[in-house]
Amino acid sequence: MNRNLCRRVLAVAAACWLGGSPGRPPLRAAPKEDGAMKLTSPVLTEGRPIPARYTCDGADVSPALNWSEPPAATAGFAVICDDPDAPVGTWTHWVLYGLPASARSLPEACALTDALPAGGTQGVNDFRRIGYGGPCPPPGRPHRYFFRLYALDADLPLPPRATRQQLLRAMQGHILAEAQLMGTYQRGR
Repeated sequence: MNRNLCRRVLAVAAACWLGGSPGRPPLRAAPKEDGAMKLTSPVLTEGRPIPARYTCDGADVSPALNWSEPPAATAGFAVICDDPDAPVGTWTHWVLYGLPASARSLPEACALTDALPAGGTQGVNDFRRIGYGGPCPPPGRPHRYFFRLYALDADLPLPPRATRQQLLRAMQGHILAEAQLMGTYQRGR
């Protein structure tokens, strides 16, 4: 392999690993070397079906989430839940930001209000509602639902009801670490 080709391959691989693409900066920082932040749930298992309680076929409430210690400079957290398999493109199910740096969990069934009692501000999902809207795919193949937690180095100046895109823009350059948990959901054929 010639050297120029090797350099281009390495540049593309590095950009993809960091979440960017050649010529564009990455959205997030590289994972911490001393142990990555982890996102877990007492009701969700990585890569497994999401219980109906947390979908439009059940109570449609948000699942409880827990996370490990973030980087020391963390000023707060944000959460995005989305479905990249939706027929119309990525569908956003939850936008949450302004969670305090001291938080290490979210309870089940977060209120569908602009502000959460323990801190945090909720945005608008693609159902055009505040807070969490659970999986509700059309009948057919299973969809993947990614719960992503971002540790941020600053408080974001966003008002309530921000969209996913507004949150992503505000987080640019402020992400210290990211953790994710993915579950699936399928409705009848």
